[in-house]
Amino acid sequence: MIPDPATPPFAISEGLIPYAAALDAMAARAAAIRDGTAGQVVWMLEHPPTYTAGTSARREDLTDARFPIHEAGRGGQWTYHGPGQRTAYVMLDLNRTHGAVRPRDVKAYVTGLEEWLIRALDRFNIRGERRDGRVGIWVRHPRTGGDAKIAALGVRLSRWVSWHGVALNVEPDLSHYAGIVPCGISDAGVTSLHDLGILATMEEADAALIAAWSEVFGEVQAAEAA
Repeated sequence: MIPDPATPPFAISEGLIPYAAALDAMAARAAAIRDGTAGQVVWMLEHPPTYTAGTSARREDLTDARFPIHEAGRGGQWTYHGPGQRTAYVMLDLNRTHGAVRPRDVKAYVTGLEEWLIRALDRFNIRGERRDGRVGIWVRHPRTGGDAKIAALGVRLSRWVSWHGVALNVEPDLSHYAGIVPCGISDAGVTSLHDLGILATMEEADAALIAAWSEVFGEVQAAEAA
């Protein structure tokens, strides 16, 4: 299911990958990384329209179950995945140092994912920011003047191997978010590159993510199996 990386450690899938199939593939790859039989990978893909529930999701925050629902097993609350959104599942052995990310340091790892997204957005002249008490990457929306989330983040660790990851809104249908309270936050919006007037292609978004990666996580080789 997870293709071989074309630009280590990045593997990019074409088409829409069902969420359940992606969960199975991630779990298998994480186990293989722990066992030393597969290399680390950042799997980049798109899903069909899907609502996913993290371990803190509240049922009342699902307001319109118009799309399939999946228990994700990651941290966080409700999230939407769909076409036009670049989802990147990051499977790393966190027993090792990765650039600025120290081994076995969950906070440093999450901070690294945030910094990766911020640096990728900077390549489009978008100022992505953290917000105290709010997960993900945010921008000040030029039309509303309020906060809007442009990228989501949710992680899971299995014996210090990471899976799940981040989702960057490139050109999704933002009306699809209306069926949930994203991440349990009702007083802020969602946005995308296209909504902000940056008409980037998915390939251009991928190029920005790939270019920003080594600035935070260093060089990660795909084939590290023993």
